Amino acid sequence: MIHFVGAGSGGADLITVRGARLLGEADCIIYAGSLVNPDVLQYKSEHCAVYDSAGMTMEDVIAVMAENEKAGKTTVRLHTGDPSLYGAIREQMDELDKLGLPYDVTPGVSSFCGAAAALQAEYTLPEVSQSVIITRMAGRTPVPEGEALRKMASHGCTMVLFLSTGLLEDVEKELLAGGTYTKDTPAAIVYKATWPDEKVFRCTVGTLAKTARENHITKTALITIGGFLGTEYERSKLYDPTFTHGYREASR
Repeated sequence: MIHFVGAGSGGADLITVRGARLLGEADCIIYAGSLVNPDVLQYKSEHCAVYDSAGMTMEDVIAVMAENEKAGKTTVRLHTGDPSLYGAIREQMDELDKLGLPYDVTPGVSSFCGAAAALQAEYTLPEVSQSVIITRMAGRTPVPEGEALRKMASHGCTMVLFLSTGLLEDVEKELLAGGTYTKDTPAAIVYKATWPDEKVFRCTVGTLAKTARENHITKTALITIGGFLGTEYERSKLYDPTFTHGYREASR
């Protein structure tokens, strides 16, 4: 069996219980060494073979998986965060389907969750934002035309940008071109969320590039934007004593 496993957002103890068990049972681990905290490998067994996929092509990865399957071994393909977000797992699964090889997927704690924890923030605040857009700035890899950052920014809700730290001057322009955010809209740069060397830089849309430049942040960071980083919001109805729901009558 081949197991795609989310390693979590950075902290080695943020891998799921299932993920840690699968690492301990694996005969082979192929992990994204440029992104996954190597401390996560503490869960592997002594006999386990380890491949760093940073220097491998997809064809190389599939070849290792196929060889292990032929030998009756168990492989873990260890991805950073949750593999469903920018994990490039669909193309791997399609190749495994062509070869008739079995696989499953174990989710992980995404770095966008880790960033919220680092910020001690809630993305969805009543009367501020009830939606979160997870996207990235177009760069060497394009995005669909309908998902241009300025179009996403026009909604004015909470945004989390992956893979965009090296493009922050363009990010600022695109966010402002959406017509909803202003230069003073709260923003934050979260570097290596939940890693031991995590750093948080609070700023505004208009100072994103300056903040990253001054703090020498060029990669491995998430950009968060929106009013959820401010101080104004409405109290949740769920715990409001004047609000009735299926488990509690409102107090009078």
